[in-house]
Amino acid sequence: MLKKLLYIILILPISCIEPYKVELPQGEQLLTVDGFITTDSGPHIIRLTRSDTYGSVFQGLIRPVSQANVVIRDSEGNVTFLEEGIERGAYQTPPDFRARVGISYTLLITLLGGKSYTSLPERVAAVPEILELSYSAVGFNTEDRLLDRSGARIFAHFNDPSDQTNFYYWRVGARNYVLVANPELYRLPGTHPTNPRGEAPKACCAICYIQEPGRFQRFAIASDEGFNGLPQRLPVAFVEDDGLKFKQAYRAEILQMSISANAHRFLRLVEQQTSLTGSVFDSPPANIRGNMISLDDPNEIVLGFFMAAGVSKKEVYIKPGKLDIRQTPKTIPDDCLTVPGATLDPPAGWNPDN
Repeated sequence: MLKKLLYIILILPISCIEPYKVELPQGEQLLTVDGFITTDSGPHIIRLTRSDTYGSVFQGLIRPVSQANVVIRDSEGNVTFLEEGIERGAYQTPPDFRARVGISYTLLITLLGGKSYTSLPERVAAVPEILELSYSAVGFNTEDRLLDRSGARIFAHFNDPSDQTNFYYWRVGARNYVLVANPELYRLPGTHPTNPRGEAPKACCAICYIQEPGRFQRFAIASDEGFNGLPQRLPVAFVEDDGLKFKQAYRAEILQMSISANAHRFLRLVEQQTSLTGSVFDSPPANIRGNMISLDDPNEIVLGFFMAAGVSKKEVYIKPGKLDIRQTPKTIPDDCLTVPGATLDPPAGWNPDN
C-alpha cells in the first residue's frame, strides 16, 4: 500500500502534458501550453495548441498556434527567445540553452493577435543521479487468456538526499530497437500460400533499426515523503511486448527529473482524473488548470504546465534472454526496410554489449 502512495505509473501522450479534451461550451477553444526545460542541453521545445471546437465538424482536431512570440526569462534577468521550428506551433530554445539549479524561470507568450500569457515562476532543484537501471518481465491477465499482455518494467536506482524535500518525475526518452524481419518468406502479392510460383524471397534485408514512435508517453511521479534520505529502487517505466520489440535488444533512455511541488500536484491531479475514466487513454472528465495565466483576462482558462527541472539521464538495454515472460514473436515476411522509419544504420551510441 505504501508503494502505491510513493509512485504513480502512467501512460500519457509523448510530451510533458499532451493537449486533452475538456467539457466546454460549444465553440470555445483553449490555449494549451506543453513543454519543459531542464539542466540538460537544448533545444528544449514548447508547443502551443488550441483545444477542440466542440460541436463542430472539426471536433477532435488540435490546432497548432503559430507565429507567437515565446520567451523564457530567468530570475537573474536573462531573456531567451524561442524560435518556431519546421513543426508549426513548436518553439525551440537555442541548442546551448540549459536551465540552472537554483534559478527560477518564467515562460512569456504573446500571440499573433496581441494576447499575452505568463507562467508562474518555476525554480530548478537539483536531482540525484540515476545510479543504475534494472528491469524485469511482468505479465497482465486479460479476459481472453490468448491475449494476455506482458512487457518489461524498468526500475531506477538512486539515493534520495536527506537535506530537502524532493518531487520526482520520470519520462522515457529515446527508444530504439532491432527490427527483425524475414525477407526470405516474401511472396508475390495476391498469391496463395500453397502456390509455389508465389515464392519470391528477397536478398535484403533481415535486420534493421527503428526508433519507436512516441504517440503515447509513459511517465511516473513520486514524492520522497515516505523515503527521505534513503536509497531507492522504484518502477519508473513499462515497455509493452508487441512481439517485435524484444526479438533482439531494445534500448530505452530514462530521464529522472526534479520538479516543483506545484508541478507534482498538477501531474497527480491529471492522474487522478484520468483514472476516473477507467482507461489511461481516455480523456479526463474535466479541465485542470496549470501554472499559465492570461495577462489580459484572469478568468481565461489556460491548459498545460510549464516546468523547469534538474535532470539525470541513463540508458538501459533490454535483452530478450533476460525476460522470462515473452509474447509470441511476430513475423514480417518482407524486407525490414519496408517498415516506416526503419534504417540499416544503428542509432548513435548503440552498444548493447556494453
